[in-house]
Formats: sequence, structure tokens, C-alpha cells
Amino acid sequence: MTNFQILASLGWTPFFQQQLTLEEWSNACPVRVVSVHRTRISVQSDTGSYSLSVTPAMDTLAVGDWILVDNQQRYIRLLERQSCFRRKAPGAHREWQLISANVDTAFILCSLNEDFNLNRLERYLALVHSSDVQAAILLTKADQVDHTDQALTMVRELDASLDVLALNTQASVCAERLSPWLTKGQTVVLLGSSGVGKSTLTNTLMKVHHQQTGRIREDDGKGRHTTTHRELVTLPSGALLLDTPGMRELQLGGCDTGISSAFADIELLSEQCRFNDCQHDQEPGCAVHRAIESGELSQRRLKNYLKLNRENAFNTSTMAQRRAKEKSFGKMVKQIVKDRERFKEC
Repeated sequence: MTNFQILASLGWTPFFQQQLTLEEWSNACPVRVVSVHRTRISVQSDTGSYSLSVTPAMDTLAVGDWILVDNQQRYIRLLERQSCFRRKAPGAHREWQLISANVDTAFILCSLNEDFNLNRLERYLALVHSSDVQAAILLTKADQVDHTDQALTMVRELDASLDVLALNTQASVCAERLSPWLTKGQTVVLLGSSGVGKSTLTNTLMKVHHQQTGRIREDDGKGRHTTTHRELVTLPSGALLLDTPGMRELQLGGCDTGISSAFADIELLSEQCRFNDCQHDQEPGCAVHRAIESGELSQRRLKNYLKLNRENAFNTSTMAQRRAKEKSFGKMVKQIVKDRERFKEC
């Protein structure tokens, strides 16, 4: 019989439990995906950890997913996700790439060195808000710079309700400072570019050398990839932590609500514009431009807001077109099969 108390320590909640049918209560075992590889996935259950071979019958899975398997550890189905992070696949690929699933909190890491970038922070915030996940901003390498207070002020101006902390990710005090989010059964994902300290923070919180770390480039302060795959690990506090490879390219798609939340100040100002379809360009009566002229809003923030909206609209439309083509192709294949069967009967 499934031990749901143990599953709770892995992030199992009533949201997932209520998805089980009466038959599944008796014959299925819930397991959580802790890593995904090309030919296999690693899962954790109430009885331990093991691997499953990837088969054509499986859905596309993300680290953090909950799936059901039978008594022979064969895949049954994917449970509905409570949250999911995804991005447009890098390059010219017109498809989604899953980042993580069923996350409670996202730690968005940004280095205080030369790679500090408000535009990138707003991009990550749009992604996190689109999944209705709690966000906390961690400004790393605070021990290496003397402008920490200035940076904290700049980030807090993006959203006064944001939790923003400046950290030295190598310091043991990190666990204490982050403890409100790192409680038993809570799932936290680390997001950020390469070199911001995600792997270092993982090692510090685990109190062991779990992830390889690397030095940043001295010429531009940017980091090198050290985490090569996503893996869900259990911290001494009982929280579950997911380190992710650094993302040089984070293309947004399907993030309308996330962008609106990340730029709530601009959205509120837009309601005061003279025209309902104001593009905040040269239109008369634009409340957004009045705010820029008065110093209430920065030109940088408006420019990034417009850029992310254009990018999101383009990628969302592109993905929708791809899905429509795949659906049409699927119908055509089914029709060909039916026609062939009818031909055989004649």
C-alpha cells in the first residue's frame, strides 16, 4: 500500500491525490521524476529510487513531474501539473522545451558583477509569474562588490512586493536566510544565467560537493556552463531543490499573464491612456509617456516591456501554427488508415 506520508516529503499534495481514480488508488503507484535523460528517467517513490526506460508511450516529461506506474514499474500516465516552466527551444526550433514542473518557489539568481542585468531579471519574472509560482530574487557575489545597496534598491523598484536578498552563495548562513522557502516537501527551482552561482548555492545548501562549479570569464563577467542536466535533490531541511543549466537564451511564449504581472505598473498606467489600443509610442494622451517624462517610469523598463510583448506574441503564434499543422497532419494520417481499411473490405 502506498505510503502517502513519505510521498508528502517528496512534494505530494491533495492537488495530485484528487486526480487518482478508484482503480488507481488500488493498482497504481505515484512516483516523482527527479531527472530526465535521453533514454531513461530517474524517479523516486515511497519505497525508493529507480530508473525507467523512455518509451514512445510516455508523455514528454519534465523534472518534478508526478507520474503513475503499475506494480511492474510500467508507465501508466502523467498527472496534471500544478505549475510548469517552459521556454521556446533555442535556435530555429518551433517547439517548447520543458524546464521544470510542480515548483512552489523560484529563486531567480542574478550576479552583482558585470553581468548584472535588470532586463534579464524582468524576463525571468515574466516566466515565473506566468506559472503562478512564488518568486524570490537572489543577488549573488555580494561579497565581491561594493554597490550591493544600490543594486538592491534598483531591483526592489521593479516590484515593491518582491523578496530580494543579497548573498554570498558560499556562506553557510545561506541556509538560514533562505529557510522560509526551504521547508520539508517544498520544491524550489534555481533559475539564472551561467556563472551566477546556482551550483555553488546547491553545494552550500546540501553541505556537500554535489555540483561541479566553474570560474567566470574575466573579460565580461559571464559564466560557463557547469550544470549539464536538471536534477531534483533533497536538502537537509527536507526541501527539494532543482538546479538548472544556465540559460543564455530564454525566449518567452504563452506568457501574457506573466508579462502583465511583471510589469503591473505599466499595465495600470495603460488604463489611463486616452486610447484603449494605445501603443505607448507617439499617441496623444499616453499616460505611460507622461510617467516617463515625470520620472515615475524609466524608458528602459517601457522598452523592455514592449520587446517582451512582441517576442511573446510572435512565439505564441508560431507555436499555435505548429500545433495546427500537427493536428491537421494527424487527421490526414487517420483518414488514410480508414480509407485503406475500407479498401481491404471491398
